[in-house]
Amino acid sequence: MASLLAAALFFDGIHFLISGTGLRGKLVGLVGERAFQATFSLMSLAGIVWLSRAYGQSEYVQLWGQLPALRPLALVVMLIAFFFVVLAFTSPNPTAVGGEALLTAKEPAKGIQRITRHPFLWGVALWSLTHLVLNGDLASVIFFGTFLILAVGGPFSIDRKRKKVSGDAWERFAALTSNVPFMAIIEGRNSLKIGELGWWRVVLALILYGLFIYFHKSFFGVSPLPT
Repeated sequence: MASLLAAALFFDGIHFLISGTGLRGKLVGLVGERAFQATFSLMSLAGIVWLSRAYGQSEYVQLWGQLPALRPLALVVMLIAFFFVVLAFTSPNPTAVGGEALLTAKEPAKGIQRITRHPFLWGVALWSLTHLVLNGDLASVIFFGTFLILAVGGPFSIDRKRKKVSGDAWERFAALTSNVPFMAIIEGRNSLKIGELGWWRVVLALILYGLFIYFHKSFFGVSPLPT
């Protein structure tokens, strides 16, 4: 369990204390943007590998225990998570690294950005929260909680950095979007246009979700389907 805790602190630490603070700018000034991105990506990958290995080797300490009765609900939540993640990776994203130029577009908030400006992190949040609740043991709380903390806190860090770099262009974009899904639409700052999501992205999300269900037991030893 000590290794899992250390891995959790390392993974969230590098994101909040390095990438999410002024230290990032100082490091970029020393080594350059590309070198920083490459190094940070390797550190993140190392953190995920460390977390995964430590989680697999941790002893089982039950808290509230597994909740198989919630699996039908979990399947629905995970489908939503897949939509968020797939659309995040396949849609133009002004919040992504290198996406700053999109902030000056005529309509900077289109497609999934109308729903939330942080679709990937919301997908991670739904995934991690679902697995944390369903498993109900200490190691799972630490493992999935690590990603949940990053997914919940990450948008605030990203928004702060983008506002500092892009100024008025970011303010214009943020006024049309929301971190919380559908909030900008509910408040009348944007409107939902399903057609902009792209039918092929929806189909891709459904295919990947189906593969996830089919192979889950083979990869992780547990079927996500209700018994």
